[in-house]
Amino acid sequence: MYAPIEPYASGHLDVGDGHLVYWETCGNPNGMPALVIHGGPGSGCTVNQRRNFDPERYRIVLFDQRNCGRSLPHASDVYVDLSCNTTTHLIRDIEALRMMLGVEEWLVWGASWGSVLALAYAERFSDRVSALILIVMGLGRRQEIELMTEGLGALFPAAWLRFREFAERSSVPGSVVDKYHDLLFEPDLLVCSEAARRWCEWESAIVPTAPPSPRLESAEFRLAFARLVTHYWRKGHFLEDDQILRGADRLRGIPGVILQGRLDLWNLSGSPWELAARWPDVDMEFFQSGHEGNEAMSARIVEASDRFAAT
Repeated sequence: MYAPIEPYASGHLDVGDGHLVYWETCGNPNGMPALVIHGGPGSGCTVNQRRNFDPERYRIVLFDQRNCGRSLPHASDVYVDLSCNTTTHLIRDIEALRMMLGVEEWLVWGASWGSVLALAYAERFSDRVSALILIVMGLGRRQEIELMTEGLGALFPAAWLRFREFAERSSVPGSVVDKYHDLLFEPDLLVCSEAARRWCEWESAIVPTAPPSPRLESAEFRLAFARLVTHYWRKGHFLEDDQILRGADRLRGIPGVILQGRLDLWNLSGSPWELAARWPDVDMEFFQSGHEGNEAMSARIVEASDRFAAT
């Protein structure tokens, strides 16, 4: 990865609906624009994501999606309203950011949930995307959600039992996601906090090769993250099922790279192979890692961004 850098510009973009989206730009103001889309939903962008691009050749743009990171209002707020936080809203925010920055087209980089949003954006605005780099990708399908909240329970039975037992405190009908979403918005803040902790424990359990994330030590982060994940997952990421796969023909002509961990349990959904089969312009590589990646994958991410900067 390139050396740490600081933004040369940053601010909050008023995207309407009472939302102020945090953004920052790093590197060369006259360089090739590259947009970083973080995961989660609700993780927020990180300083290391700046380091995947040559700061001499790239104008690196990062932003925190609605209600997370430094964007306002924050999902951990007591009276937060997430009704205007959907995939469609986020795609509009990306376009608003592009126009505000005066960018004609940009390389789009997305990891995990960020890859889903990157693909949805690229299919909607293919003429604005010069290339795609997708890390530990998914397609936002319901089968992926069911895998991560139900299917992997057989692999991690003790952790899944703790996860499921707490969900039963909710009386709402539906899936474990529905029940946690209900508990995460309980008036009792102790219940909200414990639901967030249990949710994050489960997400950590199904990524057994990853070290504990320091961000999960923050109760505020856990609550915002769990609220946003369940908000999106209970609605199928606000996408029609298989929407991205069905729209893959719109990616034709966009060069792309998919980088996956062989030990990433998300692969059990089959999504990377299904997308690659419909997108002739993509290269897909696998690394001996889980969902968190490893040094070899990090090096390849940088190599991919270097290659696109040279074209």
